[in-house]
Amino acid sequence: MAEGLNITVMLGGPSAEREVSLRSGAAAASALRALGHQVHELDPRDDAWALPKNTQVVFLALHGTYGEDGTVQLRLEELGVPYTGCDSQASRIGFDKVLTKQRCVAEGVPTARFILIDSADASWPLGWDPPVVIKPARQGSSIGLQFVERVSDWGRALAEALRHDSQVLMEEKISGRETTVGILGRRALPIVEVRPKDGVYDYQTKYTKGTTDYFCPAEFDETTAARIQAAALGVFDAIGGRDYARVDIIVRPNGEPVVLEINTLPGMTELSLLPKAAAAAGIGYAQLCQKMVDLALARAGQKSPMGN
Repeated sequence: MAEGLNITVMLGGPSAEREVSLRSGAAAASALRALGHQVHELDPRDDAWALPKNTQVVFLALHGTYGEDGTVQLRLEELGVPYTGCDSQASRIGFDKVLTKQRCVAEGVPTARFILIDSADASWPLGWDPPVVIKPARQGSSIGLQFVERVSDWGRALAEALRHDSQVLMEEKISGRETTVGILGRRALPIVEVRPKDGVYDYQTKYTKGTTDYFCPAEFDETTAARIQAAALGVFDAIGGRDYARVDIIVRPNGEPVVLEINTLPGMTELSLLPKAAAAAGIGYAQLCQKMVDLALARAGQKSPMGN
């Protein structure tokens, strides 16, 4: 077997998604070690972190603010070290739901009608009828997500969403089938359909075993599936994505896909959806991690020692 790489897996971090990130990073580190790599785990709780001197590539398993919003990516670019996933600019845009929506609109990618709200005193917007969804502009894992079924719920829901960010996105609530599309090396992976058993796919159901049913490949006709995957690639290109991502899409009853958001560092836990989609395409978990590393190395003009 070829000699492995010195890989630093960055996991944990200071965000609200720290616990999930620790699980993602531990799983990735274990898989990379099993492949024969030397793996160091680095938890950047603040800006004082430093990479081990022999680091050849960084595997990013961070989620949320700092790790997914372009901050850590910019630091790694300054250090000149190859790292997995989207660059700092695409990460910044993809993490900001408003910037992502604006890119979707500019590029003709189907997305839900939306407005931006930045005040806890804001009254119910004119020209809108419930139900709507409000969510922090810059958070992941459904943190702060609120469903507003009646105008009377507005004040409470807005206050809760604003606890997590200074700006919130309000968008029409789309009825339809919840799906997610993984992207790997500019290839759209098989579609995953998500069916939470209690009807709401929130932080709790995302990360608690047995609360959600997953179907992959999702049962769509060929034409509808192609439209869903095209919408996913559309937003990926619109933000300037590279290597991999995961796109959440609602599919209306008429088959029209509506992009909700893009995750530039999707979860890599045993429950995560990108690994599920990769498995449906015949790519095992360890192989997926290796592919992520290979894509980062190729960008730096380096060849993987593992023969891929």
